[in-house]
Amino acid sequence: MTETWGARLAAYKNPDTLRSVWQLTSNAVLFVAACVLMYLSLGVSYWLTLLLAVPTAFLLVRLFIVQHDCGHGAFFRSSRAADIVGSIIGVLSLTPYHYWKKVHAMHHATSGNLEHRGFGDIDTLTVDEYLALSRWGRFKYRVYRHPAVLFGIGAVLHFFVRHRMPTIVPRDWTRERWSILWTDVWLAAFIVSMGLLIGFGQFLLMYVPLMALSASIGVWLFYVQHQFEPTYWEHDERWVYDDAALAGSSYYRLPRLLRWATGNIGLHHVHHLSARIPNYRLQEALDSIPELQRVTTLTLWDSLRCVRLALWDERAKRLVRFPRT
Repeated sequence: MTETWGARLAAYKNPDTLRSVWQLTSNAVLFVAACVLMYLSLGVSYWLTLLLAVPTAFLLVRLFIVQHDCGHGAFFRSSRAADIVGSIIGVLSLTPYHYWKKVHAMHHATSGNLEHRGFGDIDTLTVDEYLALSRWGRFKYRVYRHPAVLFGIGAVLHFFVRHRMPTIVPRDWTRERWSILWTDVWLAAFIVSMGLLIGFGQFLLMYVPLMALSASIGVWLFYVQHQFEPTYWEHDERWVYDDAALAGSSYYRLPRLLRWATGNIGLHHVHHLSARIPNYRLQEALDSIPELQRVTTLTLWDSLRCVRLALWDERAKRLVRFPRT
């Protein structure tokens, strides 16, 4: 192939302002309506409230995809508009916009590179690194990779607690530190306002399960985007960006409704090849280029089996389960 992927995908990169505005406003209206239904359901049955938290959480995830696209410069032609919208959604998603924007850009620039792990990804050790740990170190890593921690307790702590702390970034990341602080300020104002409006008890009964569920969904999606088999990890000298995108980012083929609810983020290999393609054009790019359809494909069922993967075996060049010993 003589033509680069950048050239082949260039036609899909430009955002359509009207389409972006429609996606943002329609999703925001649906999200607010779902939150109102959750509030009204409190007077009927709390089980109904928890049930309604599921579609509401997916609508919040879909809003986060807008924030995600804003961070990549893929949603609006105006960077100022993107930063404003992304920062507002960041308060709702518990994800400081400018902090996440920088870390996520680093993730895209280094995904699948063994020398540059740790930037916006799931911590993944090699087999040799794991075996070199103390018993306590191995125990901690096993706890971290346990599904109940990774997609439950850990996901909640990551969004509820870690994202509230400016100290998670270096001191010279001034804009990112201020992003975390201002997100905390606006989040506190939002919680107080809602508490005064509908009552703090009522608000927390809605807010906590909604945010916990959306955090779990978000971590799950990020996990299956890069933790699957066969995948791609290489040392710096052999690492190739396009290979990491095509072989190390999954094509998560979800049912149509879930594809819509997750903003096409399952077409992750296309997204990693060209991060400036808006989420609503990823399917168009995939359908138009046959090579993009001939990659490792994960179904919903396939993805459940990925939970067992925990270590990168450098000799076999594959993700493997924990050793029995």
